[in-house]
Amino acid sequence: MKLKLLLLFSLIASAAFAQNFDSIKRYKVNYAIATANNGKWLALRSFVNGNQKYLLLADPQSLLTFVKPADGFTLDKLDIGNVRAIFKNSPYVKALDAALSNSKSLQNSGIDHAIPQEKGIALTIDLCPSHKNLDRVIFQHLLDEFKKIQKPVPLAISVSGKWMLKHQVDLDWLKSLVAQNELTITWINHSYNHEVNSLPLAQNFLLAPGTNLDVEVLENEKLMLKNGLTPSVFFRFPGLVSSPQLFAQIVNYGLIPVGSDAWLAKGQQAQAGSIVLIHGNGNEEIGVKDFIRLLQNRQVDVKNKQWLLFDLRQGLEKEYK
Repeated sequence: MKLKLLLLFSLIASAAFAQNFDSIKRYKVNYAIATANNGKWLALRSFVNGNQKYLLLADPQSLLTFVKPADGFTLDKLDIGNVRAIFKNSPYVKALDAALSNSKSLQNSGIDHAIPQEKGIALTIDLCPSHKNLDRVIFQHLLDEFKKIQKPVPLAISVSGKWMLKHQVDLDWLKSLVAQNELTITWINHSYNHEVNSLPLAQNFLLAPGTNLDVEVLENEKLMLKNGLTPSVFFRFPGLVSSPQLFAQIVNYGLIPVGSDAWLAKGQQAQAGSIVLIHGNGNEEIGVKDFIRLLQNRQVDVKNKQWLLFDLRQGLEKEYK
């Protein structure tokens, strides 16, 4: 029954991907156990679009997220403490706890290594605000190398609101690759403004004075939904910069912060199970070249299925099941 429901919700998620919510109101954090057809999911958000109330749902086992009309569910409201207690044995809460255990560093706190027992990586591509076009060459090389081995090719994209606002054509191109079953994309919240200043890191990015976290988190999710993207359970800090207090606030939104142990442009090398970070917004030529070189060096392993790309959600599900 659970498998059938997951398949059903996968179809729902695909439909949601194509649905743009143009008039979202009352978008808020709303934890609840959502029950329907003998299945239970975690409601993370509620909102109204038109005259219909919707829920952003997460499966604590698979880490998949879905958007569904609320009238099909019975809701039992919770708080974040209840969520962590009730679902304590789920991959979702175990990943939250693992992230919290690495929450004290100024840079790169959170989950930074996904699948240590596997031969391959989880690829994350950040789309920070930029006036430059998307580095489509990244995706073209991915498809060239993996399309005969893995289809669709799994990856995660950390997307900022100001990038979406200025790059509709590039965003539509990415969505078309998903619609054609070329890619499967986990959409990670990367904040709305992604502000950068000249101050030290402890006062920069989301740690800058005057930052409104509801805007950075919730307005970005609303913009994602407006563009037909389903927000995942993950969050990536701009610049990978955070504090323990900021980290705890993000967790209170129900989000799992994701870092990286292989930011290629900084010279970090990808290992088995790495969460690889590159920027696809036109501002990181070195990282893009390093990734293309990595693919070229791994061609034989890819063909022999000895080095693959892994869906971040499935990697963490396997790690924390």
